[in-house]
Amino acid sequence: MERFGFVGLPNAGKSSLYNALAGGGALAAPYAFATTEPNIGVARVPDARLGRLAEMSASRKVVPTSVEFADIGGLVEGASQGEGLGNKFLAGIREVDAIVFVLRAFRDTDVPGPTDPLEHLRVVEVELALADLETCEKQVDKLRRTAKGEPSLRPAVAALERAVDLLGGGTPLYRGDLSADERSDLQPFFLLTDKPVLAVVNLDEQQVEDPGPVLAPVVAELAGAEVIGMCVQLEAEAALLSEADRVEMLEGLGLGEGAWPRFVRAVYHLLGLRTYFTTGEKESRAWTFRAGSTAPECAGRIHTDFQRGFIRAETIGCEVLLEQGSWVSARESGLVRSEGRDYRPEDGDVMEFRFNV
Repeated sequence: MERFGFVGLPNAGKSSLYNALAGGGALAAPYAFATTEPNIGVARVPDARLGRLAEMSASRKVVPTSVEFADIGGLVEGASQGEGLGNKFLAGIREVDAIVFVLRAFRDTDVPGPTDPLEHLRVVEVELALADLETCEKQVDKLRRTAKGEPSLRPAVAALERAVDLLGGGTPLYRGDLSADERSDLQPFFLLTDKPVLAVVNLDEQQVEDPGPVLAPVVAELAGAEVIGMCVQLEAEAALLSEADRVEMLEGLGLGEGAWPRFVRAVYHLLGLRTYFTTGEKESRAWTFRAGSTAPECAGRIHTDFQRGFIRAETIGCEVLLEQGSWVSARESGLVRSEGRDYRPEDGDVMEFRFNV
């Protein structure tokens, strides 16, 4: 399962965000390094389409898709040189597929640390860039010598040299203007700043009422990356309530469904993940697939036999099927397509697979 990780300074709210997603389980304490080993959790991905399909089919069971996340210990200045949790912290980041920066803006005199989210961003970006710079400099020296006898390595050398220039100038690779080929050549080195990023700005209750002035500078700094403002403490408290009480609490505060559903959906897409559905009386289920996958590969998410013996996929868009009210009606109207092996499903497709093994 693809995984995203929370990265930020101590007391930024990473463990509270973990609790908001997991419904508790992580120690959230107002001192540095309360988390020394990554907490791993799984969050369901909210999707109203699944509930509507289940209602249409009168399904006895509803199964949402999910995504894995990790609460990594707090980063401090000098982490790239071993300060704080040092290499243990950096190793935790290498194991995730996408990074979520947790940047503190909330004000609380009982919780030490800066409250400027841009200062938080500066520190984490510098430390990750320095760690990557050291990796790239070591690798480029090795490959330059080897590439003299192996011309096929020259593109990797060029990509590493380009990365060294960017990182040496303080630019994380996710902000650099690297080409797709250069990024591909850098993949074997598992660089920290070559991962997709998203930022959560942790607000206090007063800032939630008008988050614009706090979020705007971060949005400008992380141009192109999604920035989400939320009061993590409120979301964590709401996660411990029953669904009805949670809705009542958030609506009473004027927060609607809350920020975490939007956050989970944003990270899900950041990881390059998409959803297709199967639906019937027995079960309606959301299935995860990677964007660009073929129909047989999507079938394999259900069972390897489906992929191995794939014949075709009966396919219809979710909204079209809901408008028709049933598979039978959709077929009678000629709206169900028969797609072959080369079809690349789109987010929101509803599918039935035909296979033979």
